[in-house]
Amino acid sequence: MNYSFKSKLRMYINSSVVLIFFTVAALVCANIPDVKDWYASFWTQEVSLAIGDFNFFSHNGHAITLGQMINDFLMAVFFLSVGLEIKREIMVGELSSREKALLPVIGACGGMLVPVLIFYLVCPGDAAMQRGLAIPMATDIAFSLGILSVFGSRVPIGLKIFLAALAVADDLGGILVIALFYSSDIHLVYLGLSALCVAGMIVGNVLNVRTKTFYISIGIVLWYLMLNSGIHATIAGVVMAFCIPSNLQKGTGYYLERIRSCVNRFPVIEVSKRHSTIVLTNEQIGTLKRIESAADRMISPLQDMEDLLHAPINYVILPLFAFANAGIDLSQMSLGDVFSGVSLAVMMGLVLGKFIGVFSFSWLAVRLRLVTLPTGATWKSFASVCVICGIGFTVSMFIAELSYAGLGASSAALLPQAKLGVLLGSIISAVLGCYFLNKTLPRHK
Repeated sequence: MNYSFKSKLRMYINSSVVLIFFTVAALVCANIPDVKDWYASFWTQEVSLAIGDFNFFSHNGHAITLGQMINDFLMAVFFLSVGLEIKREIMVGELSSREKALLPVIGACGGMLVPVLIFYLVCPGDAAMQRGLAIPMATDIAFSLGILSVFGSRVPIGLKIFLAALAVADDLGGILVIALFYSSDIHLVYLGLSALCVAGMIVGNVLNVRTKTFYISIGIVLWYLMLNSGIHATIAGVVMAFCIPSNLQKGTGYYLERIRSCVNRFPVIEVSKRHSTIVLTNEQIGTLKRIESAADRMISPLQDMEDLLHAPINYVILPLFAFANAGIDLSQMSLGDVFSGVSLAVMMGLVLGKFIGVFSFSWLAVRLRLVTLPTGATWKSFASVCVICGIGFTVSMFIAELSYAGLGASSAALLPQAKLGVLLGSIISAVLGCYFLNKTLPRHK
């Protein structure tokens, strides 16, 4: 296992712990009598970043709330990170070739279609409920890979790579669903201006502009225009990601030669045992700066931005999202709500739908000799990983908000039911996945 993948696994474990903490904190706040009213009203506070009469955080002339800022603005940053990861995987990762991509893509297709079908069968004929058909489609990459990491070397690297690639393909499907089905009335003027922003970033690519500030500045404008165009604002993050340059201004050989040249010219400094610290000359500092600059330029803007976003996404944005959206007032719900309607549909979609979809589509592809099982995997261990695919926390919770928020008093109960279904479905998938992984993975490693 390469260092990069190992470091990502460690990050996913740590971020999963943080997410769990803020999810529990949200549930606690939403159910303590003296706190829950404050918790509910806190996210309705208006957010303003105004110059004169212009407010950047506004939609159709109205200021957005703190909760909307998290779900529309901060989650756009999250989807920027997702888009960067998808683009990298398509170019050089597990989705870069037919052989690598076919199994996780086929599995992801099954893992999206079957949950939708199960949701539809559980909630037939109710148009309001069926707005949430896409909720159980998603697989949370942080939680799912975090669980795999608990089993360490017992898990074949092929299974870990399969799950990571499937989650990436899953995210791409979720992005398409959000773009196609969760957009409102289209405003052509804002949409046209958005297209100009995209064109500007494409021109930047053609002119070899590699400054991240250039693309971030245009991306911020693009977000505002998307927010007011009728297309969901988070799509701005994805569009921006695919416009970030992935190639180097010059080849790696050029920068390696610059580094070698600087190292060869750098004078050897003799340091005595008594005086272990030295003060460098301006020339020596300049040489070190040139080495640092050449090393930085060997990393493409795409990979550099992806790396920079890891910490704020996993330790700030997603925990805030969980704290703002995972709070469910359980006192307003009965046991019957858990085992009926939207809650049951989401739960069954995640627990049964994801497993059946991913496993059956993958099994059929292997039987037809289109693909082979991941290296080191058995059908039993592969099936256990398919169970984990039912952990759909972050994106599922986000799609639940898109589906049911603002439907009116008659459908006010649908959103907390959907969130409860996401939480219970993810927990059940995680527990069952751990149990079956422990039973099916080899113990000699």
